[in-house]
Amino acid sequence: MELNATTILVTFAGVFLICFMKGAFGGGFAIVGIPLLSLVMDPVTAGGLLAPLFVVMDLFGLRYWKPSTWSRPDLILLVPGLVVGIGIGYLLFRVLDHRAIAIVMAAVTLVFVGLWFLRGGEVAVRPRSSPKAVAAGMTSGITTMVAHSGGPPLAMYLLPLGLGKQVYAGTTSLFFTVGNLIKAAPWLALARPAGAVWALMAICLLAIPTGVSLGWRLHARLDQRQMYTACYALLVVTALKLLWDGVSGYLH
Repeated sequence: MELNATTILVTFAGVFLICFMKGAFGGGFAIVGIPLLSLVMDPVTAGGLLAPLFVVMDLFGLRYWKPSTWSRPDLILLVPGLVVGIGIGYLLFRVLDHRAIAIVMAAVTLVFVGLWFLRGGEVAVRPRSSPKAVAAGMTSGITTMVAHSGGPPLAMYLLPLGLGKQVYAGTTSLFFTVGNLIKAAPWLALARPAGAVWALMAICLLAIPTGVSLGWRLHARLDQRQMYTACYALLVVTALKLLWDGVSGYLH
């Protein structure tokens, strides 16, 4: 990867967008900013670049998503599955068909959003389920390790619980803080960043405070319904990105 003005500006914009999404929604939608990075680097290099930056973003975000915004009963069920999923994703990273995983995840996500749309945009509140939580955590762990797309499985578990907007975002934030701390070392081992990537990483650190802070301001302005509607809309964007990645991978 050549470190030039275009690479720096495009990568900085992508990282800023990811930070903004973390500030506004707590995490899970990093894939929205990844298309920008794909313009100037390959996916593995992007993964190695983002892994440490995710940790810094998440730790900075905890100044907004305090313990009072965490749903502890859900995190107790979700996090063990997340840890196992990241381990599975790391072990199978080089043999898993990333394209097939992307297509399946996209299809499931679109069905989930489609059912919400058919209900008129209303959230059908459902009780907490231990098996669903563990499955969501594990699936999220695998997909976040393989494609930085752990958001949809987690959202499909949390959104139907009808949590308050701050609790939803705070729970999501802590979940991915744990996940990103765990997967940082495996990703660095897989990607082995070179000097240019470390330099670019240092530059992108400057995007974190402003990006997260501006995202938080948006979150504060959204009411409960707007927050949930935005999350479902972002799930569609995420699903379409995954679908494109999967299908185009088979066509090339």
